[in-house]
Amino acid sequence: MPDPILRLTDVATDIAQYHILKGVGFEVPRGQVTMILGRNGVGKTTTMRTIMGLWRNKAGRIDFDGTDLSPLSAAERCRAGIGYVPEDMGIFTDLTVAENMTLAALSGPPDAARLDWLFTVFPPLKTFWSSSAGNLSGGQKQMLSIARAMVEERRLYLIDEPTKGLAPAIVSTMVGALRELKRQGASILLVEQNFAVARALGDRALVMDDGRVTWSGAMSELSTDTGLQERLMGLSLEAT
Repeated sequence: MPDPILRLTDVATDIAQYHILKGVGFEVPRGQVTMILGRNGVGKTTTMRTIMGLWRNKAGRIDFDGTDLSPLSAAERCRAGIGYVPEDMGIFTDLTVAENMTLAALSGPPDAARLDWLFTVFPPLKTFWSSSAGNLSGGQKQMLSIARAMVEERRLYLIDEPTKGLAPAIVSTMVGALRELKRQGASILLVEQNFAVARALGDRALVMDDGRVTWSGAMSELSTDTGLQERLMGLSLEAT
């Protein structure tokens, strides 16, 4: 397995009186797509928010490319090279598409060549460049959310359920964009409930249940073993 860019070791996170993560440990290989799978409410989003520093782990260690993230704020983790796409999109609906993209570019105005590439994978962004983000459709808002994370090259992308609730045509666009990002050698940690998407994009997979990682391995192994799928998640990927 390639050298990991991210490693979690015995990470525990509480939210109020609730123990959500209970010793989570896994690695994200450099230049690969790692899927986080599991039923709703098992700690997938909490894991992403803990890595990003939006919720603080009470125990354990998070290493990003050899650096302990624990002392760093969410903003500092972003500046260190982590791009984050939250489940709720996290766009500024009262600003234009252009203003959203400009704010997401940490090192100055967005690079023209990078924008041209984003326009090829997300054509509506160019069409609605000067429009208010609040007037976009749900699928277009999700495109903007992902494009904000991709406007500059990041060392690691955390993407939480990018295809949730989207029409099949928009899902296809999302898969194409993420596949192109993967082709460029990006390291991606992706939470996804659409198992066809997981199978299409994932190199590695980990399954969570009750705040713990219950299985990790090659996505190809999980996607072809229906018995393993049913044992881990109570369903068959082949049937989805």
